Amino acid sequence: MNTNLLLKAKKVLFIGAHPDDIELGCGALISNLSPSAEITCVTLSDNQKNPMLGNVVTEQYASMALLGVNKNNVIFGSFETRRFMHQRQEILEFLIIMKKEHLPDVVFVHSQADLHQDHNTVTQEALRAFRGTSVFGYDVIRSSQGFFPTFLVEVTESDVNQKIASLAAYKTYADKYYFSPELTKAILIRNGALCERKYAEGFDILRIVGEFAR
Repeated sequence: MNTNLLLKAKKVLFIGAHPDDIELGCGALISNLSPSAEITCVTLSDNQKNPMLGNVVTEQYASMALLGVNKNNVIFGSFETRRFMHQRQEILEFLIIMKKEHLPDVVFVHSQADLHQDHNTVTQEALRAFRGTSVFGYDVIRSSQGFFPTFLVEVTESDVNQKIASLAAYKTYADKYYFSPELTKAILIRNGALCERKYAEGFDILRIVGEFAR
């Protein structure tokens, strides 16, 4: 018997601090949702002030395309990496604009268990900007501290493979341990084991706004 809770969302907004964050935390889910929902991915810093990261914007477009996200739905901000805490008000105003323009049914942002100063700031401001919207937190393993998923979404083996392929589009990060296909698959298997499924993407619940069908 399939006991999955069926959720309906026509518009889903994914928010990340830097290129690669969204795919690391949500790549399998995006692959799963993209055929049936309007996906918008917002990255607040394009990292172009770092000369070693000059290709990451192009790589994120390629990565998102592999997940089924149109280039027009991949949006970059110009906030400076590692300085987000000094730009809180500007980030809040930017996210409010995203809310008005895209009217998302559900928002995914960094977990509150994330230690990175930029990730933490984005999550706090997103919770302010999207007060009337369900918000879930995703894990970026390199900066997580005590993350444990409380919202598990079943995904398919094809979604797992698409997530791995999307991360491989980041040639800039090819030597990073957290881009390892084995690690990516292991996390999805572990999340699946937590909910007795083969694979699952895991999130924490930051806010749920809903009602029971009658």
